[in-house]
This record gives sequence, C-alpha cells and structure tokens, in this order.
Amino acid sequence: MKRTLGIVFSFLLLFTACSSTTVQNSSSTEVASIPTPPGGVTALRDLAQKRGIAIGAAVDYNALQNEPQYAYVLGSEFNILTPENMMKFDATEPEPNVFNFVPADAIVKFAQQHHMLVRGHTLVWYNALPTWITSGTFSRDQLMAILKQHIMTEVSHYRSTVNIWDVVNEAIADNGSLRQSIWERVIGPDYLDMAFRWAHEANPQAHLFYNDYAGEGLGTKSDAIYNLVKGMLQRGVPIYGVGLQMHVSTRYYPSTQEVIANMQRLAALGLKVQITEMDVKTQDDPNPPAQRLQDEAQIYHAAMIACLAVKACEAFVMWGFTDKHSWIPIFTGHADAPLIFDTNYQPKPAFFALQQALK
Repeated sequence: MKRTLGIVFSFLLLFTACSSTTVQNSSSTEVASIPTPPGGVTALRDLAQKRGIAIGAAVDYNALQNEPQYAYVLGSEFNILTPENMMKFDATEPEPNVFNFVPADAIVKFAQQHHMLVRGHTLVWYNALPTWITSGTFSRDQLMAILKQHIMTEVSHYRSTVNIWDVVNEAIADNGSLRQSIWERVIGPDYLDMAFRWAHEANPQAHLFYNDYAGEGLGTKSDAIYNLVKGMLQRGVPIYGVGLQMHVSTRYYPSTQEVIANMQRLAALGLKVQITEMDVKTQDDPNPPAQRLQDEAQIYHAAMIACLAVKACEAFVMWGFTDKHSWIPIFTGHADAPLIFDTNYQPKPAFFALQQALK
C-alpha cells in the first residue's frame, strides 16, 4: 500500500521555485539525462516513490562539481539530498555578518534540476563552527543575537527552496546528558527551543527536525532524545520530527525490532521520523571482504524494512552513496566500504538489498 508523504508540499515547491541567490559556475553540475540507471535496474528513487518515501544521500560538493559520474548517479538514483558540509555554520558564515551561500546554492540548483527534495543541514551544532565563534568572548545576549541572525538569514535565504531542516544536531551526549557546547554554556539549555522558534519564524512552512546519532534503537541515548523532544512539544516548540542518523557498523547495530519500537514511540508523540545519515562501517568486521559486503547488505535491508514498517518514517537518507567519498576512512585512518556503491560507482550488494526491500 502506498503511503502519503508529509512532505509533498516541499516536493511541489522544488518543481517551481528558483533560488534567490545567483549561482556561480552552476553549469558544471548539469548532467545529461540517461534513461538506464546504474546496474541496468529500476532506480531506487522510482521504487521508493511507489512506497511513499524519499530516498537519498548526502552530497560532496567538490565531487558534484568535478565528477560527472557522481552527479549522474546522484541525480538518477535519489529523490532527496543533504548538503554534506556546505550549509553548516563555518561554510555559510565564515566571518561575522558575511554569508556565503554559493556552494550550497549550486547543490540546491542541482536538486531542482533533478526534482529532488533538499534536507537543510544543519543550523545549530557544537562542531563546524568558525573561529570567530569558538574564540570569541560573547555575553549571553550577544551570542543569542548571533545565533538568531544566522538561523534567520540562512532559513530565509532558502525559504522558497528548502523546506526540511536539521535545526539542532547532536545536542545529546552519549550518556544521555545535554552535550556541552558553546551554545549550552553561554546561552543555556533553552538555546534548543530558541533555535526551533527562530527557524519557524523564518519559514513557517518548513519541517523542523532534531537530528542525532546512536539513538536509533532503545537505550539511554534514545530515551534522552525522546524525553527532549517530548518536552519541546509540551512547551509548544514547533518541532516536526526526529532524524535518526544510523551511523552503524557490521559489528554494532540496533535490532530491527528496537528501531521500529523507537520510531513508533516518536510517532505516538505526533512526530515524523527520517533516517538521515546512514552508513555501515566494515573495517572492524573480522570476516572476509565478500562476507563483509553481505553483512553490510543485510543491515541496509533491515533499516529499510524498519522505515517501511512505520508510517511516520518519511525518508531514508545515507551519508553519501559511493565508497569513493565517505567520511569514515578520513576520520578513522583506515580503508572502508560503508556505502551502497563502490569506488567505481558500481552497485554493491547493499544497493540490491535496498532494492529488494523496496520491492
């Protein structure tokens, strides 16, 4: 049975709206339409659309600009994307009151050209901050004014083209406490409520998400996330949903039953859910490489099955789509194969596992 996306309004906007900022060198992101998807099989976006969900990936800006094959696979396989780094604070406001939206605009233009939704990521995070923020000595009122201006400016800039935002990212520590950050330390815990209210003020139509990792199943952190968003709803904060990042590995991942149970309790609050950053680290797997890929495929399959089992799950987004451009080898210093296409843009068992789940 098909399900109706709660984000249809956003989808319709992408067919008609144009970016309010001039995009430089945008022609390099335009790719020819090729009818046959990778592997000669039905594109994931077509299968997902029939099931009433969006499927997508985070976008590496440099790869999008410089690798035609990257752009082709992205545009042909997916119907939603997330700018990986180009909408973060350090990228969009590198100096006080100096905003740079050119790279992010190019990504949004590519999404429009390929009828894709855009997940704005992210307005408030403890990381990826410019040095003028991290080394500054601001009063509470000053930092509040800085954060408000940043949120209002960025969300307003994309008001006609981006209607899904990760407003606050990773505000809960692994032990379930509120993560220490410059925002929490100087403004206080109520910075979370403020951020959502300011984003809503800038774009009342936008669907606003709290986004975090390691809270997909049941446990201390997912309980803390649940209590956080429940409290926000009780205070009338305009939160629309929760993003479950799903950075897992072939050795450590939550059970399908726990993921479904967690999604269901969030849905019972009236919230939507999206899998927002999925990848599957394989470098710690003791099995031979071929078995690692099968293990990886099973985890992707299970995650998609969990999303399809809960009506409130609207989207399935991975943190990239090709092993050639994954953050994990850079972060860990070890080779890995965490995504559904290999370094040569060939579909892996995980690709076909998602295809099977969607069928």
